[in-house]
Amino acid sequence: MIFLIKAVQFLLSLSIIVVLHELGHFIPAKFFKTKVEKFYLFFDWPYSLVKKKIGETVYGIGLIPLGGYVKIAGMIDESMDTEHLEKEPEPWEYRSKPAWQRLVIISGGIIVNLILGFAIYMMVAFVWGKTVLTNENLPAGFEVAEVMKSYGFNDGDKILKVNGDDIENVIDINKFLFLRDINSVTVERYNGSKENISIPENIGTIMFENGAMNAFVPLVPAVIDSIVPDSPAYNASLAKGDKIIKVNGNDIIKWQDFTELVKLNTSSNISVEIERGGDVISKLIPLNEDKKIGVSVLLPKIVPTKIEYSFFDSINEGYQMAYWTLTDYIGQFKYVFTKKGASQLGGFGAIGSLFPATWNWKGFWETTALISIILAFMNALPIPALDGGHAMFLFYEMLTGRKPNDKIVGYAQMLGFFLLIALVLFANGNDLYRWLF
Repeated sequence: MIFLIKAVQFLLSLSIIVVLHELGHFIPAKFFKTKVEKFYLFFDWPYSLVKKKIGETVYGIGLIPLGGYVKIAGMIDESMDTEHLEKEPEPWEYRSKPAWQRLVIISGGIIVNLILGFAIYMMVAFVWGKTVLTNENLPAGFEVAEVMKSYGFNDGDKILKVNGDDIENVIDINKFLFLRDINSVTVERYNGSKENISIPENIGTIMFENGAMNAFVPLVPAVIDSIVPDSPAYNASLAKGDKIIKVNGNDIIKWQDFTELVKLNTSSNISVEIERGGDVISKLIPLNEDKKIGVSVLLPKIVPTKIEYSFFDSINEGYQMAYWTLTDYIGQFKYVFTKKGASQLGGFGAIGSLFPATWNWKGFWETTALISIILAFMNALPIPALDGGHAMFLFYEMLTGRKPNDKIVGYAQMLGFFLLIALVLFANGNDLYRWLF
């Protein structure tokens, strides 16, 4: 059932993104009086599910849900149709239009995807607002990955400032360190003191190589939830809500500290200090043969803070979300060219997994905005067969005043197409490998 829900969301999201992307090409093409032969959602190989010719354009839905396309007359595109090159250019063909018009046509899809991402984020901010985690929501602070402790972070730290500026959503510290240019973080220690930590320039690479992209997670304090009857804790009169602050004289900041010290205890007794109602109580607890105390942890209830936006405030919030989504995606793109990054590439399965497991319109629209912005960036790459590849040849023409040779463009288009197919197969192969193993 979860698979079906995610699959339906993925297909609906992809349909919206693809149709609007292709409209970004279609509308300027028609505006510049360029003939559009086909407008397709999904690819019509080996045949179309639905098609209808209206005017000079065939509109349809293809069988293979991997994207979509518009076929513009006189353009060397992924269809590899080069028959038109043997004839003189017609005035309604793409190749007859001035370079600047062709650039507008080819870049229209990218622009629409960026605008769509912004518009969706703006709508989400206006309708649902935004939830953030503040230090008030996380009174115990963060549990910190071991790799980050060597740079000065400790368990129980609260994040106060990043590069000297207040941080709205403290859980974003992971994203900031991994993807952005961060040189300092101000923290509040477990004991209340404050410290400014200098961050090395390559901290993102360090986090990536150590698998610590989520180096900061909400800390689970050592607070007792339940007690096993007739256990050492029960006999020592420990109670629900007691906070364990010391074991055998060692400070306890998180639940894991407590469990590890209990395992390391070799005596028949264990010394425990608890905090109850503001008082500190010491207990010397005799242990039974299995060396277990008999308590379970009280998981903290984290209630985020909700921020609501007026219509005009949502415009700025939508822009900020779109801008940083694009910027952060570009920032992580460099990791693709590492061995570990290549192994983590995902295909349609990975994209589909981004959607909520239950139908959630807020989650659906946020994921759609993310994919739209990713598609804009990927299409802008200067790879033949992508919009950015076409734009690359157009910039060359505009700078030199000479059109590139059509045969060279055709061969480059073919090479780019096969590279993209290889990348798609590799990424989806990664999905299959992860699913199997």
